[in-house]
Amino acid sequence: MVSVDKAIVVRYEKGGHRFEMLVDPDLAWKLKKGEDVNMDDLLASPDVYKDAKKGDRASEELVRETFGTTDPYEIARYIILHGELHLTTDQRRRLYDEVRNRVAHIIAKRAIDPRTGAPHPVQRVLAAMDQAKVHVDIFKKPEEQVEDVVAKIRKVIPIRMEMRKIALRIPATYASKAYSHVRAYKVIREAWGNDGSLSVVIEIPAGMVEEVLHDFAQITHGDLESKILE
Repeated sequence: MVSVDKAIVVRYEKGGHRFEMLVDPDLAWKLKKGEDVNMDDLLASPDVYKDAKKGDRASEELVRETFGTTDPYEIARYIILHGELHLTTDQRRRLYDEVRNRVAHIIAKRAIDPRTGAPHPVQRVLAAMDQAKVHVDIFKKPEEQVEDVVAKIRKVIPIRMEMRKIALRIPATYASKAYSHVRAYKVIREAWGNDGSLSVVIEIPAGMVEEVLHDFAQITHGDLESKILE
């Protein structure tokens, strides 16, 4: 159980009533992101408050009416997932850096420099984000912010989001193993040969071409036919 002095307040409002609980900031954020956490470690107190700072508790009747239970674990989980989460300054800084770096990595994999056809390195993308004064939203998924960030850094570096189609022919020896990797991408066409070989056309971000071909070459020990399609 986290100590009260290190806990943060999570808040939920319904029907003109406010409900607050004291929780561990890091575990609360992990839970909100969908990770499993130990609820005993999460809670600083099992109490549900109307105002946590004043120590003013909500009535058991109102809590039951609102949440359908008085179980503090269930209520804390609900409030964290559906209510307001007030993060610490340090936590916000760490999450901002995490989201910012994730956005840059996605762009580095999906976008190219139209002058060379090569992907931009992550550090170049991050530098462009700084130069363009791009700010990310810690409460939005990185994938949802990529298009907006690319539009902003385009003023700083030449960049284009582009997809490539790759044709692969994988011998029967490695076809089954490779198939699970194939399904990780958008499959345009696939066909199984009488000899058990697998022929597919997949569509991937242009910046990932070299990485994807390298992965399939490793899976097949180099016994692979590949072609980048126009």
